[in-house]
Amino acid sequence: METEALAAPENTENPELENIKRKMQYSGTVIKTTIAGAVVDIGLSTPGVVHISQLSTEPVNRVEDVVSTGQQVEVWVKRVFPKKNRVELTMIKPLDLEWREITKGMNLKGKVARLEKFGVFVDIGAERPGLVHISEMTHGYIKNPGEMVKEGDEIDVQVLNVNRQKKQIKLSMKALEEKPEKVVKETQPQAPRAAVVTEEAPKEEAIPTAMEMALREAMERSKSREPVVQVSRSKQKPAAGSNEIEQILARTLKNKAKTK
Repeated sequence: METEALAAPENTENPELENIKRKMQYSGTVIKTTIAGAVVDIGLSTPGVVHISQLSTEPVNRVEDVVSTGQQVEVWVKRVFPKKNRVELTMIKPLDLEWREITKGMNLKGKVARLEKFGVFVDIGAERPGLVHISEMTHGYIKNPGEMVKEGDEIDVQVLNVNRQKKQIKLSMKALEEKPEKVVKETQPQAPRAAVVTEEAPKEEAIPTAMEMALREAMERSKSREPVVQVSRSKQKPAAGSNEIEQILARTLKNKAKTK
């Protein structure tokens, strides 16, 4: 085992490293181990270095417990310094999304990790899964999340909010769906009723019959005369007006009979 610390590459600028980006994956060969880590050939003019803390997610006491010279390993670029001709690697697969990379409005693909009554947790490749609240699963109503998804389903989500301090990510499924058109009852608009002014037609006076005319005429004549002094019923004589009315009625009836 090499007892010396990881030797730093020469402090000279290497333009080849300009195109090397974080999280790029390489298959390499361990060419040297030290108490501080391992040096790995990844096919570049400058080998990369893996610090002992980046050999495994579990604590490592000895580098040789994890890697040895000549071993083939999968590594990812952790940091790159073209001006220093240095590439730092890690054998711990990096997160697809780091906290500083998650922004509001991002559209992502994720896998349903866990179902709860209040929503579902979705693995989007971040340190922690994001939460899709049940109210953000669909525009319609559902009683529980299991009506739409099950554990292991891959779904599309949009980031609603991210709290780096609390390490919380709020997601939405319905934000990627078209909003349903509001169902509006199509009713024909009723035209306002015009104020119809109706003038009551003057009631036509009924044309009196001959008998009625005769009666009216007789009554008018009788009114114009002086009232007859009332006497006892037994001795009362028929008034002159009364006889005249009876005569007019008789003539009217007689004329009417002739016209038939």
